[in-house]
Amino acid sequence: MLLKAKPTTWQKVDSDTVVFFVSETAWKKELGELDRAFFSQVILHAEAQGFTGGLGKFFSYPMVDKTRVRRVLLAGTGKSADLNIYRIRKVAALLVKQVRGLGSVNLALSLTSEPVSMLKTAELVVGMTEGLFLGSYRFQKYQAHRKDEKLVEVWLLVSAARLEVAAQAIEQGKLFSQATNYARDLINEPPSLTTPTYLANEAKKLAKKGIEVEILDKKQIEKLGMHSYLSVSRGSEEAPKFIKLIYKAGRQRVVIAGKAITFDTGGLSLKDSKNMETMKLDMAGAAAVLGIFSVLAALKPNVTVVGLIAATENMPGSKATKPGDIVKALNGKTIEVLNTDAEGRLTLADVLSYAVTLKPEAIIDLATLTGACMVALGEEIAGMWSNNSQLTANLQKNAEAAGEKVWPMPLEEEYRDLVKSDVADLRNIAKNRYGGAVTAALFLEEFVAKIAWAHLDIAGPAFEEKETPVNPKGGVGFGVRMLLNWLKSF
Repeated sequence: MLLKAKPTTWQKVDSDTVVFFVSETAWKKELGELDRAFFSQVILHAEAQGFTGGLGKFFSYPMVDKTRVRRVLLAGTGKSADLNIYRIRKVAALLVKQVRGLGSVNLALSLTSEPVSMLKTAELVVGMTEGLFLGSYRFQKYQAHRKDEKLVEVWLLVSAARLEVAAQAIEQGKLFSQATNYARDLINEPPSLTTPTYLANEAKKLAKKGIEVEILDKKQIEKLGMHSYLSVSRGSEEAPKFIKLIYKAGRQRVVIAGKAITFDTGGLSLKDSKNMETMKLDMAGAAAVLGIFSVLAALKPNVTVVGLIAATENMPGSKATKPGDIVKALNGKTIEVLNTDAEGRLTLADVLSYAVTLKPEAIIDLATLTGACMVALGEEIAGMWSNNSQLTANLQKNAEAAGEKVWPMPLEEEYRDLVKSDVADLRNIAKNRYGGAVTAALFLEEFVAKIAWAHLDIAGPAFEEKETPVNPKGGVGFGVRMLLNWLKSF
């Protein structure tokens, strides 16, 4: 899809379909102020069809007697007082699906009239761009009969005064969407393809984009002392790969780590078949990290970013770790492994310990860590645990701008004893079945020393079981845009 800003008005554009964004209840007034004579028939027929301008509602009208505008499409944005980047993104994503059925090849979106003209240009155009590209995503690589995408050209009609800002906003929106869709592709690929070696090879490709890439094999991982991580890989024939990515800029340094279980059977604590069906998603945190790094050189944030990915499968092979085994993490703490299906925290224990040695200003980890987080917050909201209130506030603000929902959760001190072991320093599951997402976060906190840290449990929003306006079924790429926003703010 070609997307560009154009400094012209809808009266002068030559397009299959011109889209007008209108608000609930005030839509007739808004169209009348544009050109009452031109829109009189549109208003008459839209009213007859019960169009109200409600959020995500559309009305299409062919202009058979007009040469320049061949179709008018009204896109409802809901109440104008509630209009924000989140709603714009949603309406734009729904718009893509709407025009597919119209057979439109090119589209012109009028952004010079109310209600959308009331938003800041950058916010409006970023949201519009992300909605169009994220809403048009489909993973069709393995389908014999792919659905043909007719929409090839979109113009955002803006005033000349807004053109430069709009053009910059389009580029940001495209970068953020590109990174998100790349992460989606990684998650959606079959797990026998996206092995640790595959992820390592994908990381190597980023070296061409100005990213430093280092891949450690099993012997090198062992030499570092990452025995907790290696305990997860023992049951698999696939070799583990520790992936380190570096984008250098600015004097501040942050670490972003992603859980990378490329397929999770649960190990010897085997999952049932139903719960194993979607376990290719257990590397969604790593996919987000790779997505972020795929655009950092183009985005150019003024901060050095280190990405860490401890990739492995969790399989029940003959050499697999057994419940009751004790392993030692890189920071010297010992862990009693009582459930091999609580494996993500074992890999992250070493990743976080390694991150501490880099002495960053902040560490963020993204992990599809617990079903307990989904019980607490549902499928659309990620839990966030942090030892730093300022970091929490910054991430939440940037998540909101990205349309990605996160909710701060407690590091409850009184629960800490629940992850203490009788025979080792820690146990990898709590002593009771309650508050599992909290105790998992408390376990991870044991490996971050006193560095500002945030843990994002993305088990719910990382993978969609049903299609939403912005997200398709399957991999979502959750966290990519939130963290790109955060990095851009440096």
